Amino acid sequence: MISADRQPDDGPPPADSPGSGDFAPEQRVQPRFALLLRQAKLLADGCEYLCIVRDVSESGVKLRLFHPLPPLRPGSSGFALEITTGESFPIESVWEQEGEAGFRFTAPVDLLRFIAEAGPFPKRPVRLKVEHPALIAFGGQEHFAMIQDLSRQGAGIETEQLLAIGQKLRFSARELPHFDATVCWRQHPAYGLVFDQLLSLEQLALRTYRIQHPLAPLAGE
Repeated sequence: MISADRQPDDGPPPADSPGSGDFAPEQRVQPRFALLLRQAKLLADGCEYLCIVRDVSESGVKLRLFHPLPPLRPGSSGFALEITTGESFPIESVWEQEGEAGFRFTAPVDLLRFIAEAGPFPKRPVRLKVEHPALIAFGGQEHFAMIQDLSRQGAGIETEQLLAIGQKLRFSARELPHFDATVCWRQHPAYGLVFDQLLSLEQLALRTYRIQHPLAPLAGE
């Protein structure tokens, strides 16, 4: 669902709202397109974070976050936003407030192309790259594996243990729930697992954030 509007001034500032002179006054009247529940990835310092695109204009974008905005390392190349086609857009942080954050595009953006998620690759579910140790169990034995990526539906792993397509196993890791899973593809030592139960968007976002920032506090802790 996509709608174009000029949003009121109450509540958190929109992505292209001027803060301390960050944007020219005429930018405030640019149409913003509300993109409800548009999943994307926020990229920073080689890490990937799940986010939701809430609205976008030619100058910036507002994201729904599930955790604090990750700090950038000294000498960092900054943030980028990657949509589900794999196309990424360099952005810089403008504001953060109560689970939302506004960013300015640092290069020109084709707004209609962004909204349509047009790109060289087909759209696919968001999959976040991580490195996290795990255990896979079957036949009364446990075997070590390293998680390479996570999505709501499953995981990509590497393991020295030979697995068969269609094989059932138990999957566990320190920062994840235990799952019953099925091997859906293999290219030894790499394998793809599909979980019998979906992770929620919030679970995926918080757990991958914790994997990448194990000592960072989260709300409610």
